[in-house]
Amino acid sequence: MTRITGKHMITNPFMDEDDHLKEECGVFGIVGDPEAAAHTALGMHALQHRGQEAAGMVTFDGQQFYSHRGLGHVSENFNSDTVMERLKGHAAVGHTRYSTTGETILRNVQPLFAEYEFGGFAIGHNGNLTNALTLRRELQRQGCLFQSTSDTEVVTHLIARNEATTIEDRFVDALRQIEGAYSFVCLTNDSVIGARDPLGVRPLVLGKLDGAHILCSETCALDIIGAEFIRDIQPGEVVVLSNGTIRSLHPFPKQSPRFCIFEYIYFARPDSTADGHNVYEVRKRIGAELAKESPTDCDVVVPVPDSGVPAALGFAAAAGIPFEYGIIRNHYVGRTFIQPTDKTRHLGVKRKHNPNREVLDGRRVVLVDDSIVRGTTSTKIVNMVRQAGAKEVHLRISSPPTAHPCFFGIDTPSREKLLAAQFDVAAMAKLLDVDSLAFISIDGLYRAVNEPCRKADRPQYCDACFTGEYPLPLTDQNTGTMPKQLSLLNEERL
Repeated sequence: MTRITGKHMITNPFMDEDDHLKEECGVFGIVGDPEAAAHTALGMHALQHRGQEAAGMVTFDGQQFYSHRGLGHVSENFNSDTVMERLKGHAAVGHTRYSTTGETILRNVQPLFAEYEFGGFAIGHNGNLTNALTLRRELQRQGCLFQSTSDTEVVTHLIARNEATTIEDRFVDALRQIEGAYSFVCLTNDSVIGARDPLGVRPLVLGKLDGAHILCSETCALDIIGAEFIRDIQPGEVVVLSNGTIRSLHPFPKQSPRFCIFEYIYFARPDSTADGHNVYEVRKRIGAELAKESPTDCDVVVPVPDSGVPAALGFAAAAGIPFEYGIIRNHYVGRTFIQPTDKTRHLGVKRKHNPNREVLDGRRVVLVDDSIVRGTTSTKIVNMVRQAGAKEVHLRISSPPTAHPCFFGIDTPSREKLLAAQFDVAAMAKLLDVDSLAFISIDGLYRAVNEPCRKADRPQYCDACFTGEYPLPLTDQNTGTMPKQLSLLNEERL
């Protein structure tokens, strides 16, 4: 798209691309609860932000497994008495799947289920396995037949080929063969099993509701059912929940954890506690750090809703500038079947955001957003704010420039499509038509999570999307097995 302003002609090479980072999945598991299915559905609803493409659940009543999986939101799949009454049992696992690019495939909807000689096994996965395709091709050469294109199915085959006597031992042995970032929640005939990768990149928490124990991606899923948060599952820990007991296994050597720092910036719900920090408070501190690092003389601080709101609050308080809702978000956008034309294409942003002209007209505006990916949404919003009469527009971003793709469970574009990988800050400011542009520094981000700075020799978080320093091996990438993105991000369309 090319747009002419009073200053210069701006061409954004990524203008026609979608501009969202997508978290991969949310997981929920419960055991020892006579209302397991109902509580799991509610927990999945709380985790809907972690995946909107599909939802699934598997339950067990001591004799039989029951399952229901479907495309779309949790409320679209678990909203009838017929469905819920069929999901019998005292134990359940649920999964919300993120929106992939391209075709949606029902056979990839989780939890995946396998019937082994020792009983049934359902598995839900949040993350990405960076050697999944290498393992998959070796397993196929050995005669394994795959029913999905999900990297998670590799785990079920590794379990099937193992000769250990217990499911826990088989599962742990499978974990020893995979690489990448993951949180798993599994359902067997006897237990719910959870596992978190040795670096703890992806989140997983333990909770309790009366006599039932729960594993889930975020504490907000505990809050919705009135459950008690017990603790985070530790990096590299495997927990077995059965008969009211908790067994903890530590099959991996202890390493310095590398929790995904983007969970604090965007992915986790602001009312969740992640890795010991309240997400809402962290986002406000990010905004305050941003105001200290990149001050500007303006009249009003305006968030890009909803993800920019806490950081904008922190920015406004630290800068002493009024906070106002200058952009109103429509939460009822839904899907559209209207085919865009050249005349209506530019109106698309107004389906989701609309300017509050009384706040913007004639004012110098600080816009606060969480990130810039391709720059498409930022370009449209800046243009919308200017058309509403803003005298100046200064853009502040509560993350460092996203210049590298993530291979650990976040759907990011390839590097050549990331705006920050192609342009410096000055060029991006010109491209986005803002009077100034600033990102929080990497050390400022670390200070917001109560770290004095980023340790260059041993970073405290996974921040590879900003630094390019990947803490885990990228086997499929390095061997050329997957030339651009990994399994769930570039599925085979069969």
